[in-house]
Amino acid sequence: VVKDGAGIGRAMLCPGKTSVIGTMQYLLPKDNILPKYLFYVVKYMNLEKYQQYSRIARGLEKADLVLKDARIVNVFTEEIIRGDIAIQDGIIAGIGSFHGKEERDLAGRYVCPGFIDSHLHLESTLVTPAELVTVASRHGTTTFIVDPHESANVSGLAGIDYILDQTEDVKANVYVMMPSCVPATAIDDNGCTLTAEDMAPYLHNSRILGLGEVMDSISVVQGEKSMHDKLELFEGRIRDGHAPFLVEGDLQAYAMAGIATDHECSFFDYAMRERRNGLTILVREGSAARNLEALVGGLVQRHMNGDGFCFCTDDKHIEDIQREGHIDHNVRKAIRLGMNPVSAIKMATINAANCYGLKDKGAVAPGRQADLLVLSDLVSVTIEDVYFKGQLVDKNAKIVIKPCAPELKNTVHVAEFSREAFQLESADGIFPVILAEEGQITTRKGTLNAGNGPCKFQSDDDYQKIAVVERHKMTGKIGCGVIGGFGIRGGAIASSVSHDSHNIIVIGDNDEDMELAVRELMRTQGGYTIVENHKVFDTLALPVMGLMSDNGFEKDNETLGRMIHKAHEMGVKDGHDPFITLSFMALPVIPQIRITPRGVFDVEAWKFL
Repeated sequence: VVKDGAGIGRAMLCPGKTSVIGTMQYLLPKDNILPKYLFYVVKYMNLEKYQQYSRIARGLEKADLVLKDARIVNVFTEEIIRGDIAIQDGIIAGIGSFHGKEERDLAGRYVCPGFIDSHLHLESTLVTPAELVTVASRHGTTTFIVDPHESANVSGLAGIDYILDQTEDVKANVYVMMPSCVPATAIDDNGCTLTAEDMAPYLHNSRILGLGEVMDSISVVQGEKSMHDKLELFEGRIRDGHAPFLVEGDLQAYAMAGIATDHECSFFDYAMRERRNGLTILVREGSAARNLEALVGGLVQRHMNGDGFCFCTDDKHIEDIQREGHIDHNVRKAIRLGMNPVSAIKMATINAANCYGLKDKGAVAPGRQADLLVLSDLVSVTIEDVYFKGQLVDKNAKIVIKPCAPELKNTVHVAEFSREAFQLESADGIFPVILAEEGQITTRKGTLNAGNGPCKFQSDDDYQKIAVVERHKMTGKIGCGVIGGFGIRGGAIASSVSHDSHNIIVIGDNDEDMELAVRELMRTQGGYTIVENHKVFDTLALPVMGLMSDNGFEKDNETLGRMIHKAHEMGVKDGHDPFITLSFMALPVIPQIRITPRGVFDVEAWKFL
């Protein structure tokens, strides 16, 4: 029993029954209030189990399963070692020459650790958590570090509990980072607020690794108490970051607060600035934000092996995963850019395991969990088989979708409004413009001079109207602005997936279609919709918190593909995924300019325009 690292009492350690080495859990009192003292219970491998594994490692006993004649990727020495892998109870008992009760001849195929996605939001994939995890695991991702701040912004602790429950029995390791910024900033209009006191009861959950991405960098560097209460709560655990384009002094203060990672690097020079301050860089390659080429290109150019870098997807739709892969796509792309295959695999495995304290993951070595990939080719990363805890993953198994609580399907609450709410006027004829950037979630700040003196905004081929409608508490707030570089004509496109507060966001070239699009999402309790010439073309309903569909991804993929094609037909730029790009236009922690229910917001100047 310890307080501030000093012993103040005594504790009895009893033999456990777990096969996990060195797992630590925090025990909290029943009233769920953060205690003055924390009690640590360290669970060791059962001695009887260890004795059995030791006999297997020494060749005195057969393992349940032996993978024979593998080319094993050793992420510690960066060697390829030929040998057998002995597996018992889902644990690697030994590497070398073994006999097993069951033997499978790999005939020289490569074996590497299962891949780790070091940061993602399951809700941003549009499908239920089990569907996403199952599909991604078939592409070799066996461990997921999940930040459920999307569901928390809509439904608070119930949203977090939904993610934990939905991933409890999946055939993959799913860990959760406790959302740190709900809401993302003080200017947001979201559904719930999470404080350090709200988070404290979750510390005992062994699947909660640490604190999720700390987006409110201003509160961190200015020493705002409520933010630092959260940082202090997770003292000794991993704290994820979100720190795009901080000036040097702010970046150093941010790192000094104990934040360990960042996934918002778009440029290699900035990534190196963060590395110099001790941050681990999570190289993101998702559906909208694709930073891998810039960052891995920099590593290759400087002949760096990727130490201090990991891979993540952040937000990736399931149809993109099916088409190109998950973390395996990141590894392949890094190799194509010139990275050594073993270095790329390390970024997808041991680097992430070390960063997040997953001591039994990320390597093919004794005592590690037998999460393994069998590859027919190392350079193309062609995955033949996936093993999770020593069991072969069935790529054709039926995915069971768990039901959710009814209240999680009733989260779109919009005050009464009319299309006149979308009228946009300027006293001097000048409008601030949100300029969308293809292939990125960043924006640039522009200006439109529509004339001398007062005037109303009129859409054209270059500029359309963008609006956000508050949908949680029926406040009636509707913010309107101008967007360029997106390019829809003859209708409107809308989404209830609108990071991170998830209000309804809509872009259109006329107020009638914008109103119709919003009312369609009110009807379906969330989703994506396209309106063309005053009629709803199609809608993908996302009734679970307005973020996810429980209809089955096979059905939804066809609908989504048809809608994306229609959006491009209506003028949306080819470099944009129409709905993902739309979903990020309201996130006021990404430079340079955004739209919120309160109006157009200058992120860099931190003021409404």
